[in-house]
Amino acid sequence: MHQAHAHNTESDAGSHAHAHAPKSFGFAFAVGAALNVAFVAVEAVFGLISNSTALLADAGHNLSDVFGLLVAWAAATLSRQPPTQRYTYGLRSSSILAALFNAVFLLTAVGAIAWEAVGRFASPAPVAGRTVMIVAAAGIAVNGATAWLFAAGRKEDINIRGAFLHMAADAAVSAAVVVAGGLIVLTGAAWIDPAVSLAVCAVIVWSTWSLLGDSVRMSLAAVPPGIDLAEVRAYLQHRPGVVEVHDLHVWPMSTTETALTCHLVMPAGHPGDGFLMQTAHELQHHFSIGHATIQIETSEQTICPQAPTQVV
Repeated sequence: MHQAHAHNTESDAGSHAHAHAPKSFGFAFAVGAALNVAFVAVEAVFGLISNSTALLADAGHNLSDVFGLLVAWAAATLSRQPPTQRYTYGLRSSSILAALFNAVFLLTAVGAIAWEAVGRFASPAPVAGRTVMIVAAAGIAVNGATAWLFAAGRKEDINIRGAFLHMAADAAVSAAVVVAGGLIVLTGAAWIDPAVSLAVCAVIVWSTWSLLGDSVRMSLAAVPPGIDLAEVRAYLQHRPGVVEVHDLHVWPMSTTETALTCHLVMPAGHPGDGFLMQTAHELQHHFSIGHATIQIETSEQTICPQAPTQVV
């Protein structure tokens, strides 16, 4: 058996290179956190003055998102750290943990908001609708601008997607609170405030559920969305000289990087570095798999312990 580690190769040089590092969103995280900290303080003060559960709930939700932004920012920074003797992949997977944490944290915050809103149905109180509308309208601007900062990276990085969803959800919450304030001004009905809070909770749960599912699957080293394992296997099976592929695994190293390991049976002998480099390059180009480790086996008679499908 011959084992080889196949990196991607640059087209103009023979040096080894991994997939491109994920784009840094440090500026977006810094601006988003600063804007939201300032807005939480304003919203909490006016929520108490206006006696609005919806406004106070939105302030609490914004505060949880500040914490979520800081967690995502820390994970994005940690994921760029180099490998060490103990963490041989570096801390890339911290971005997956952050996405999972943010999904759970957001759903927990929604539960707290819903609990408070239900309590307000039993004991409704007068609400200053105009104050609620003005402050919530400012929230739409703050959260919308912050979400825009993360919009460009939401499709490539689930951690950035988590930050985007947090901010977009906050903008939606603020919009709903504006509507609630307007209805309260028009009708004077205090029950509108907690009712809108519950409706917003339902929207946030719906938008966050896919983030939770994706982050859980990544945490369990599932094949990333968008990669068809059968297609990867077929590609490797049809490489020149390959008669069998087994022990094939594809998993996320981080929210932006994917790894692969496999055994290729090649009776004609080890194909050389050129074969490995080309295979790694095509895995990156066709499947966005940037870290491939390939083991070459030259005998069809030798039974590899990892050959059976059910063996890991």
